[in-house]
Amino acid sequence: MGEPQAPRGGVEVVHLRFRRGSRVVFTDLGCRMPAGRITVVLGASGSGKSTLLRLVASLERPEAGEIRIDGERTSGMDAAALRRHRRGVGMMFQGGALLNSITVFDNVALPLREHTRLSEAEIRDVVHRTFEAVGLEDVDGLLPGQLSGGMTKRAALARALVLRPALLLCDEPFSGLDPATVRLVEALLLDVNRRLGPTIVLTSHHVPSTVRIADHVVVLTGGGAVEGPVAALRRSPAPAVQEFFAELAEAAP
Repeated sequence: MGEPQAPRGGVEVVHLRFRRGSRVVFTDLGCRMPAGRITVVLGASGSGKSTLLRLVASLERPEAGEIRIDGERTSGMDAAALRRHRRGVGMMFQGGALLNSITVFDNVALPLREHTRLSEAEIRDVVHRTFEAVGLEDVDGLLPGQLSGGMTKRAALARALVLRPALLLCDEPFSGLDPATVRLVEALLLDVNRRLGPTIVLTSHHVPSTVRIADHVVVLTGGGAVEGPVAALRRSPAPAVQEFFAELAEAAP
C-alpha cells in the first residue's frame, strides 16, 4: 500500500493589489487557504469576496502581488500552464450558473466534453459517480428550472467536481437557502472534503455556517485581511472582525 498523498490545492495570496475601474478593492492583501482544508472567506458586501475567488481561479489578473497554488505562481504561467491550472480548479458560482437550455446531465458532462477525450460511455460513468458523490439521483433528463434550490446547489457542485479538482471554489453556496437546506449543503461540503479531499474555499456572510464547517477563516476588511481559525478570531482585537463575529455566541453549536 503506497504512502498517502499530501493534500493539494493550497493557496497563498501575497501583497495583492487589485482595482476595478477607479475603485480599489485590495491594497495589500495577504492570506492563505491551507491545502486539504475548508477556508471560509467572510466580509461585508463589496469587500471583494467574489473578486478574490475569481483572482484565485485566474479569471481576473491582479495589478500587483501574486497568488501561489501549491507554491506555483499563477501570474507567471503561459497559456498552456494557465489552462492546466484552470482545469485543476472547480468553481461553484453563486446561483449555480447552470445552463437552462440543456439537461442537468449535459451541464455536468460539459467540462468532460470540453477538457477530456473520454468516450460518451466513460463520460456517463463519471457523471453518474459524481451525482452519487453529491447525493443526486434521477436527474439526467431534468432541466435546471425543474430543480429545487437545494438540488440546484448539488448540481452546481457536481459540475464543479466532475474533473476532480484539487481546489474547489464556492461563491456564496448558502445564499437564498432555507435553514434546513443550509445544513444539508454544509454536510455535503464537509463530506466532499473528507471523501474526495479537495481544498475548499467558499465565500459567505453566513456566520453560523462558518462556525460549523470552517477549518480556517479569512475576514476581508479595508483592502486587507485578518485570518485564522474561528477560535483565534473570537479573540481578535480588530473592530471589523469583532463586529462581524458579534453573533458567534448565539451561532456556536
